[in-house]
Amino acid sequence: MQTTQPFTVAIDGPAAAGKGTIGRAVAVRFGLAHLDTGLLYRAVGAQVLLGAEPIAAAQALQASALERDDLRTADVAEAASKVAVIPEVRAALLDFQRAFARRAGGAVLDGRDICTVICPQAEVKMFVTATPEVRAERRFVELTRRGHAPAEEDVLADVKARDERDSQRAAAPLKPATDAHILDTSEMGIDAAVAAAIAIVEKARGLS
Repeated sequence: MQTTQPFTVAIDGPAAAGKGTIGRAVAVRFGLAHLDTGLLYRAVGAQVLLGAEPIAAAQALQASALERDDLRTADVAEAASKVAVIPEVRAALLDFQRAFARRAGGAVLDGRDICTVICPQAEVKMFVTATPEVRAERRFVELTRRGHAPAEEDVLADVKARDERDSQRAAAPLKPATDAHILDTSEMGIDAAVAAAIAIVEKARGLS
């Protein structure tokens, strides 16, 4: 089902809603490239934790920085959320994301402002969400599997704090695009959520 023409699937949503899992599955299903744009901000956040200045780190970011093994830690996630509110950081990463989105063969991008800012003309737009409690439980399980031992109430507090930062920031706040498909995964398993997303893309491509 690969195509040589640009075809962009843009997926937004808050932390731990399932957008990354859905994005990867959709990319595999349709033979599209995939970019977790949150990794860009995590890579910048990781540099900041090492003492770099945020804007300079974003301007100097290389694709190889996305391959670091420590980008999924809680500390890096917190740093990423903080640098993401800086307009100059977002501007520095804009061209990278847009070029990826319109690459030959098509692409799936997931993040928090893909539908509204990065790819407002995307052929498919989705906003993947779930309740804070469900997302906190998912994040707690994920962190526990990686050997961390956070308190469940701390994870929920962190999820809510990140939601507030992301939705209240002046630069590209987290919100659904007016023409995005809303996919609430609160009561969905992974298979059901992926199937729903695939159905949305199939319809857009005239395959259903």
